[in-house]
Amino acid sequence: MKEARGSTSLFIGIPKEVSLQENRVSLNPESVGLLVANGHQVVVETTAGIKAKFSDREYSEAGARISYNTQEVFKSNIVLKIEPPTPEEINYLVPGKTLISAFQIGNQTVDYLKALNEKRITGVAIEQIEDKVGGLPAVRAMSEIAGSTVIPIATEYLSSVNDGKGILLGGITGVPPTKVLILGAGTVAEFAARAALGLGAQIKVFDNHIYKLRRIKHALGQQIYTSTIDAATLIDSLKSADVVIGAIRAEKGKGSIVVSEEMVSSMKPDSIIIDVSIDQGGCFETSRLTTHSNPVYKKFGVIHYCVPNIASRVARTATNAFSHIFTPVLLQIAKAGSVEDMIFANRWFMKGVYTFKGNITNAEIGTKFKLKCKDLSLFIGTRF
Repeated sequence: MKEARGSTSLFIGIPKEVSLQENRVSLNPESVGLLVANGHQVVVETTAGIKAKFSDREYSEAGARISYNTQEVFKSNIVLKIEPPTPEEINYLVPGKTLISAFQIGNQTVDYLKALNEKRITGVAIEQIEDKVGGLPAVRAMSEIAGSTVIPIATEYLSSVNDGKGILLGGITGVPPTKVLILGAGTVAEFAARAALGLGAQIKVFDNHIYKLRRIKHALGQQIYTSTIDAATLIDSLKSADVVIGAIRAEKGKGSIVVSEEMVSSMKPDSIIIDVSIDQGGCFETSRLTTHSNPVYKKFGVIHYCVPNIASRVARTATNAFSHIFTPVLLQIAKAGSVEDMIFANRWFMKGVYTFKGNITNAEIGTKFKLKCKDLSLFIGTRF
């Protein structure tokens, strides 16, 4: 196998995000400064960090070159961004280079994959990159943020100021606590439950995986109410809930509707549904996409908050979280010698690769889009 060439200088491009409601940026100025200090070049598109409250001046002072030309940024050897590139942005990519961004399998198309393969782009999905213990650090970080954010959102829409029920989320002396029902027992649920319990709310967590229910009880350190998802128990709990949070992660790219219209119609007037899973199809039959500028609607008298990408509400925090994930990876790529060397030296990074030298290399993606898939291990022979 070809040996790594040793530490090399990377040329990294950070474009401005153009997708609707995307306020985050892939690296903060502090991380850019660290990369530049290690001998790497970083070009940042003007105003890329403005929605996360990072100015061009901060990036410039950190050592980045500010570009007013989008196409120039996409000519970098490594383009690092949050959202998948648009068709126009794919046209800007230089053949044979690397794209590190979200893939978002539930929202993707065959044309997107073909466009990347025609340019022989090495596509790396940030949500599929693992850490050394098999976790998904990007997914975990954004889930922590989403879980911590949903309870303040619920508080906002329970308020009389927003024509809500006019109740305090939690509990005070002599007043029964608010009832919060959480669908799913993953990271979003854990952090939502932690925030709700801290305010004194009464919580119930539903999930069909017993090990997840056991894990969340252990993580919270409390004997909370947990249940598998059976219709009778769920309906009864929905009828008394003040807040219902949908946090069931899609499996194999497909969302799971667990609450029907009929179930929603049985809920209390002005109770709240927050469907964190909306960008993967949602957990509620009554859910439909909303925006940060117009986030809620009512159905059967129940307030629905169905904004995808909740982490963008706190763009600066989310950007800092991404920076702490991406910066060590980029430094390790440089140490390995190239992106290709990084792929074949680190299986946890290889897990994120979905296109390589004109081929689909992720079996799940190949199956979903009915495209031929080539195992990355087959490319090892070409590296001797």
